[in-house]
Amino acid sequence: MWNLLDEPWLPVRDRPAVSRDGGQLSARPHEISVRELLLDAHDHAELLVDAPTQRPAIYRQLLLPLVVDALGSPEDAMAWGRMFTAGRFGAEERERLTAYLDAHHHLFDLFSPDDPFAQVPGLTTSGDATKGAAVLVATAALGNNVPLFSSRTEGDPLALTPAQAARWLLHVHCWDTGAIKTGATGDPNVKAGKTTGNPVGPLGQLGVVMPLGTTVYETLLLNIPYGRNPRKDDLPQWRRRAKDGEAAETLSCATPVWTERSGMGLLDVWTWQSRRVRLVPERTTRGELRVSRAVVAAGDRLLPDMDIEPHTSWHVDSARTRSRRTARSGDRQGEHAHFRPVRHRSGRAAWRGLDALLAVRRSTVDQHATERAEGLHTSILLSQLVDVGDSLPGGYGAQVELTGIRYGTKLGNIEDAYHDEIPLPLAALRPDSDIRGAVLGVVEQAEELARAVNALSAELRRAVGAPAAAPGTWQYPGETLLHALDPLVRRLLVGLRDVGDEDFDRTEQGLLAWEERAHREAWRIADDLLSATDMAAAFAGREVKGKDGQPRFARLSTAETFFRANLRTILFRRAAHLQARRPPASDDHPTPEQ
Repeated sequence: MWNLLDEPWLPVRDRPAVSRDGGQLSARPHEISVRELLLDAHDHAELLVDAPTQRPAIYRQLLLPLVVDALGSPEDAMAWGRMFTAGRFGAEERERLTAYLDAHHHLFDLFSPDDPFAQVPGLTTSGDATKGAAVLVATAALGNNVPLFSSRTEGDPLALTPAQAARWLLHVHCWDTGAIKTGATGDPNVKAGKTTGNPVGPLGQLGVVMPLGTTVYETLLLNIPYGRNPRKDDLPQWRRRAKDGEAAETLSCATPVWTERSGMGLLDVWTWQSRRVRLVPERTTRGELRVSRAVVAAGDRLLPDMDIEPHTSWHVDSARTRSRRTARSGDRQGEHAHFRPVRHRSGRAAWRGLDALLAVRRSTVDQHATERAEGLHTSILLSQLVDVGDSLPGGYGAQVELTGIRYGTKLGNIEDAYHDEIPLPLAALRPDSDIRGAVLGVVEQAEELARAVNALSAELRRAVGAPAAAPGTWQYPGETLLHALDPLVRRLLVGLRDVGDEDFDRTEQGLLAWEERAHREAWRIADDLLSATDMAAAFAGREVKGKDGQPRFARLSTAETFFRANLRTILFRRAAHLQARRPPASDDHPTPEQ
């Protein structure tokens, strides 16, 4: 018996303790049980994970549904605010949590022969074949899945401790690769020992957006939508296990038979069993319990629902756009799938996607209606922060963590994983906020500066007669600049947390400081380009065709002039500030060009 509620398997970092002299004592990471983590959630700063994609998996598959199923969702924004302000579960809430954990204790045994947690008891394949434990671990080599930064090969045996196996089990249900899966005995869809057409895990289809608080308790609250108490048929997977006398639809996650359907609600979606799994435990020669083999087969297929899924932003298409896309792609579901999750782009900093994260809109119809205004819509969780903002302390240090996985063309392997975390000024979530306009303006300035640097590079190449850059390389100077601007943008976002909408002067001071630093970085990249150019050839220049087809000269002087003009236009505050400080021009004392 190895029960998740009692065994220490969740790594955490506690809040720093205060020493006698008033200093902070660093807290060492350690592993605790689910029971301890929930009841003392206010004492723990964060949940530590083996890979960033494990965090949303553990919260969604276990911690969040446990809290909501035991306590219910906050009734409204005021109730949510009272819970958040309390900073911890109260005595009555702790009693209800304890009673729930005691009542359902038997459902959380990882290796129960009759009802193993998040698994199918007795799950077998044709020939009773099992695979190595690497089938559970996204960072381990297995078949076509060969991680870039792993020294382990498929031939190396992998033995997981029960704690590791539990964490990766939850990860598999959220992020597993798709395509072909080993056919399970009893699955009517098995053909030639395989089940085909499997989608990737539910989170693998999203660009996951997860707000993080300063404690585990705050993170729990930030990820629970208020006003959404579960329906009677919306149950976490551990309460939908097979039991004698229950209706067949409640057995979907406890047998090899799987289904394709929409979620019943939050609890159903959070604990979605996208795979049928059986862990194979064994004892080592030292008597230690290990998992070195497992069975992973096809599981339930989730139809996404914008009104239920809280952890992603969305693209919403108009009816006309949908019909065009459907006609182009031949997608038979296109007329109904008019909302699509916003996926994260590998190699792109999270702040470059702030237009989606800050796209808070109010629907003109019922909150659960399917028609939405066309465009971007942020996640349910970020949207509700607008209504509960008064319950959060000024300058609250909320972070937003973004995670995602990019799969291969046939979905059978992981090509890349995405992870980033950015500070979020809560005022920027209000659609009419000056802070929102400032933040989105900075993102656009950064992108325009990258384009200006790329344009300078292209003009210098034309001036010396160099061939056009190879596809995929021409934008390298701009990407280098965006990388250099990254810490500046993050520093600005942190600073804007403490600035209210009414403090226009402080906002403008911060934006002017940003433009000054961005100007220096842009010129640093430009100087590198200029120093690598054949000055003699660039000075003389060459005749090239302009965009209008007419001949023009590309030379060093025009390239630099265009770049300076672009900087003045993009960094307009800095340009205006310099102009205001400059003495009036005269014929005797001409004003130098900036």
